[in-house]
Amino acid sequence: MTKPQTLIIATNNANKAREFSAMLAPYGITIKTLADFPHIPEIRVNGITFEENATKKATVVVEATGLPAIADDSGLMVKALHGDPGVFSARYAGDHDDAANNAKLLANLGGVPEAERTATFHTTLVALKPSGEKLVVNGELAGRILIAPRGDNGFGYDPLFWSSKFQKSLAELTPAQKNQISHRGAALRQLMTKFDEWWAKA
Repeated sequence: MTKPQTLIIATNNANKAREFSAMLAPYGITIKTLADFPHIPEIRVNGITFEENATKKATVVVEATGLPAIADDSGLMVKALHGDPGVFSARYAGDHDDAANNAKLLANLGGVPEAERTATFHTTLVALKPSGEKLVVNGELAGRILIAPRGDNGFGYDPLFWSSKFQKSLAELTPAQKNQISHRGAALRQLMTKFDEWWAKA
């Protein structure tokens, strides 16, 4: 059974699409995103788990295109905030406004000492085929939240998330360094270990 020639990444986020493309490059798969399919209706996610949201995104795309899709739902879980922003990470202070989200996170962590600013980035990936064959994988990255943003690379909460491995914020890393340790990179590596088996199914 041949591997798929085209996979849709269920996102309009160009940064996220680039991360997927870089990780999937060795497989010779054509990566398309929602930007390539303007007829797909807007996907509204309101689930209470990462898997629920990712499954909804993938289902909408597969039903609209008849092509296999990979969707993710990712979020930042901060221990001192009882796991917030969690599934609401992208919409924490508004709709996908990175600067506002980061400002709100810093405000909510005001006065919390450095040692207690531990956090985890989580990604759930759902790969779904038109047959309904579904694969679910997860990835996580542990770190802590800085007191002020650092770095100009990355997106989302990257400028505030400290990597102990590199002793830098995620926004100070090169894309290759970030893929080595990122939650999405970890989930993608999990996905690729099961990818052939998933694709071989009807």
